[in-house]
Amino acid sequence: MENSNIPEEYRPISMWGYFGYEILFSIPIIGFICLIIFAIGAKNVNKKNFARSYFCYTIIVCLVALVIFAIAMFTGAIESFNY
Repeated sequence: MENSNIPEEYRPISMWGYFGYEILFSIPIIGFICLIIFAIGAKNVNKKNFARSYFCYTIIVCLVALVIFAIAMFTGAIESFNY
């Protein structure tokens, strides 16, 4: 299938492209910076939407980890590990 007649901003991303972006966004600090740059300023709509969805996923994972940590702190589960 030829994508030459599709404008650059709507050109689809290949499976390997998504895979590569996911690896890039998984890098701790640099990936988060790239994630914000892609979510705000990517010219391709597909890259922008993928970055935004990965950003939402990152926020949800951080919130769940924070809730689990808070529950562990309030129930005293972490204090039991002190020797």
